[in-house]
Amino acid sequence: MNILKCPVCGKELQNGQRRFFCENSHSFDTAKEGYVNLLLSGKSGDCKGDNREMARSRHDFLNKGYYSPLAKEVCACAEKYSESGDTVLDICCGEGYYTEYLTKHLDRSFYGFDISKNMVRLAAKRKCGADFFVANIASIPVADKSVDFAFHLFAPFHEDEFSRVLADSGVIVTAVPGKNHLYGLKKVLYSKPYYNDEKAPQTSFLQLTDIIRVKGELDLDDPGDINALFQMTPYYYHTPANGMKRLESLEKLYTETEFILLIYKKPQR
Repeated sequence: MNILKCPVCGKELQNGQRRFFCENSHSFDTAKEGYVNLLLSGKSGDCKGDNREMARSRHDFLNKGYYSPLAKEVCACAEKYSESGDTVLDICCGEGYYTEYLTKHLDRSFYGFDISKNMVRLAAKRKCGADFFVANIASIPVADKSVDFAFHLFAPFHEDEFSRVLADSGVIVTAVPGKNHLYGLKKVLYSKPYYNDEKAPQTSFLQLTDIIRVKGELDLDDPGDINALFQMTPYYYHTPANGMKRLESLEKLYTETEFILLIYKKPQR
């Protein structure tokens, strides 16, 4: 079953030869990599989200397995809360690492999207059997109640859209940084590093049913990997000049990782 809907009129999208189209003749070409761009604000997602260099850097970092404990736990949640053949949506999928991990372990129908075409292009190149598309999280071009299980890692929380696309009794797993997440990196970047507050997104439409803590550590001795990790964080956008100088001279980094997975369920109505 295809869950995509037209971002212009909301009608169901049909998958034709090299394009998606709706009954109102709105048409969206399929890129050579296999994804479709359903982003309406501007004709391209090239300038939205992470650029090509950042996308490739994240792709290479994640492929080395540094965040595999998180991928393993998300996969365990999908196995627990969904069944064979169910529809799974990776919200803000990035370059597709987590989706590909799940496709290797579970028999589900996988979809993933991101606002960055650079990211989605890399995700589609994984050829993991998932359908990837470019879209905005604030207006997801997916049919109402069409998703059985969704996951959403370190991205804005849009409870209206999440509730709309989830089937009744559907589950979404979101991730926030734990108290000590990347504290070792923050000690390099800031003169007064701070702990994360572990604040859970507030929602009146979804019920928080479980909390899972995933701890790990990173021992990096490649400046390229250290820089890639830095680019994956919000610190990339507001690090002081002296912190940048310390980072650029760094050859090794040890830091804890700590992820908080929050399990939300949509009440049956």
